[in-house]
Amino acid sequence: MIDQKAIEEHVRGILKALGDDPEREGLKETPQRVAQMYAEVFEGMNYTNDEIAEMFDKTFEDGFESSTSDSIVVVKDIEFFSYCEHHMALMYNMKASVAYIPNGKVVGLSKIARIVDMVGRRLQLQEKIGMDIADIISKITGSEDVAVTVEGYHSCMTARGIKKSNSKTFTYEMRGKFKEDKTLQMYLQ
Repeated sequence: MIDQKAIEEHVRGILKALGDDPEREGLKETPQRVAQMYAEVFEGMNYTNDEIAEMFDKTFEDGFESSTSDSIVVVKDIEFFSYCEHHMALMYNMKASVAYIPNGKVVGLSKIARIVDMVGRRLQLQEKIGMDIADIISKITGSEDVAVTVEGYHSCMTARGIKKSNSKTFTYEMRGKFKEDKTLQMYLQ
């Protein structure tokens, strides 16, 4: 679990290290606010991929018993945010697209968006986001045919360091038939 009291103490120390007074009026409640924000935006760090799969395992089998169908499920442009583990910098204007070929059942569509949100609420790399989402979707649906694309901006590139404000990063996680059959990838464009 996220230790909010420890975060408060460390934020006080950071404010002092920055040369400011954590007891001045504008900063007095900042350590608590930051600790509350961290508990919210890093909620996904409390759970493993298996636990997230359990949380959002709401599937429907009616009409999907036969795996000989040519069905494909695609949810595009799921907006979310995350934080880079290298600088704890915001990754923003993030969008994920998730596709899978049903293997006898489908997952509730809102659950896909909830999975993306929960995976995003971790310190991590964008490359890992797609892998984690694909792992969770596979666990829930039993399908090995999963694809996840992620795009977004990283404030560690746009607001500091190299300062390239229009640099957008794209990552692709292709598994099973999506990796083998390039025509399936068009559904993610």
